[in-house]
Amino acid sequence: IDPLLDVEIIENELIFADIEVLTNRIERLKKQAKNDKDSAVMAEFAEELAEFLAEGNLARNFPKADSEMYEKLMSETRLLSAKEIMYGANVDEDSLTSDNEFVQRLREHAAKHGCEVIKLCAKIEEELVGMEDDERNEFLRDMGVEESGLEQIIRKGFDKLGLMSYFTAGVKEVRAWTIHKNTTAPKAAAVIHNDFEKGFIRAEVIGYEDFVACGGEAKSKEAGKMRLEGKEYIVADGDIMHFRFNV
Repeated sequence: IDPLLDVEIIENELIFADIEVLTNRIERLKKQAKNDKDSAVMAEFAEELAEFLAEGNLARNFPKADSEMYEKLMSETRLLSAKEIMYGANVDEDSLTSDNEFVQRLREHAAKHGCEVIKLCAKIEEELVGMEDDERNEFLRDMGVEESGLEQIIRKGFDKLGLMSYFTAGVKEVRAWTIHKNTTAPKAAAVIHNDFEKGFIRAEVIGYEDFVACGGEAKSKEAGKMRLEGKEYIVADGDIMHFRFNV
């Protein structure tokens, strides 16, 4: 077992794919450069990045990754090694609460690249699937773990991608909708249907903690926890929302 070798193989595959994409992009830019100075500058920048990748580096670690040219090039190429990375380590039960030598080495590698390592035990995750919430939480506490590996992956994945969820709660179902952080109420409504954004009037909003503390929508309203928000409202993670619209 050599987790670092596994990581190296995957990262090299990403780098090779990115170099191929950049090579094709550079060829097109050089053709355009005959009549466009900006293309000539971008071609030179892309070549510099390609050389950086050829040395075995990830695009996300490029020294000029905070430049406007880098952002523009990424929007055109969508390089795989430029994306955020999390490492998942499948470990035995004992290693969930204390790192074994393989996890330690993986953490050292991840730290060099500004990445996170999430530990999970596939056997435990399988057992958790069939449990009720209370039983599941007690099981995790007994193991000295606050949340499952799968929950960590979802939570940290959402965080790295700048995503969050809000809820709609009807008589027949409760549904979560995924949006980007700092999304306004009309834009959040558009995730359900474009007409909701076009005819947006107001949003009825109950904060998640209030909803849970009060025991549902009806009691939240009785407690005065429901509020009306307009077009400028920035949706908070976990909000329970109903949209008023007219088209």
